[in-house]
Amino acid sequence: MPDRFGCIERGTSMPLWSQVKASLTMLIREDGLKEHDRLPSESELCKSFGVSRTVIREALSQMVNEGLIYRLQGKGAFVRGHRDEQKFVGTTMGFSGEMAEKKQNVTRKILRQEVTYPTPRISRMLQIDPSHPIVAVDRVMLVEGVPRLIVRWAMLQETVPGLERIQLESRSLYDTINRQFGVRLVRADRWIEAVSLSAPDAELLEVEAGKAALKVESVCVNEVGHPIEYYIATFLTDRSRLHLSVSSLG
Repeated sequence: MPDRFGCIERGTSMPLWSQVKASLTMLIREDGLKEHDRLPSESELCKSFGVSRTVIREALSQMVNEGLIYRLQGKGAFVRGHRDEQKFVGTTMGFSGEMAEKKQNVTRKILRQEVTYPTPRISRMLQIDPSHPIVAVDRVMLVEGVPRLIVRWAMLQETVPGLERIQLESRSLYDTINRQFGVRLVRADRWIEAVSLSAPDAELLEVEAGKAALKVESVCVNEVGHPIEYYIATFLTDRSRLHLSVSSLG
């Protein structure tokens, strides 16, 4: 392994972490590492470079900041490659539908799927009474096995009666509500803000707590203009970026 890395020169003006970073960057760009390939562990890198774990962690942190790698908690550091552009935030297309168009494999981890009552926020956004039942579906979306986003979704129960009993791990939610219930979403209002991941969300996305992410809040209406769908989606921005198309600007 040592011959794969450049030499570390001590006593120079270039910090050790910067030399490690330069060597690892060359390894990624010139040694044939592909997207999602795993880098050696921190202990292996310490041994190969002959430096402390602090030096290795600083080098890896800088590489994460520059978009060269990403980390999965408890699994290590991986080559990031390019970030996918997610266009579904600017349309009424679902995430699974967009990934299917890109021929990428999407899997889902269902966290919650039940009939419940809306929170005060959902009541206000859907313009319904707090006693009005909704179907809630919370899930983690994974692309090629890598967690990409968390979606906490709700829809009026009368719009999708029985959805809480349908197995959704292996199927698109939006394809299901369209085909099985004839739901058509025609317009959405969305709000996007930067957030720091809570510990529970970070664990779901397999990253460290406090990591930067984007939160998208959405309300969709049907053909007659009634709000029927609400969701909050939380994205990791080092794995994807949002693409919005805007027209008819004054």
